[in-house]
Amino acid sequence: MSASTPPRPRLSLADTLRRQPPGAPVPSPCIGVCRIDEATGWCAGCWRTLDEIAGWGTSDDATRRRVWQAIESRQATGVG
Repeated sequence: MSASTPPRPRLSLADTLRRQPPGAPVPSPCIGVCRIDEATGWCAGCWRTLDEIAGWGTSDDATRRRVWQAIESRQATGVG
């Protein structure tokens, strides 16, 4: 990301799930900022790859949780 690009928001599955009704499907991390960072290949808003974004609608909750774990790992690296 360039120096003029605002920092990415931090996303947390645990925080997101606390806002969901019990038994609801794992929600999308999309925050409506849809721009792929050329350096990382991740969306500037939700930290997902294009493949993760494209597959979200047909993914089961276990796969969605793995994507969320990948997001949290990416955030922990401090990249972006």
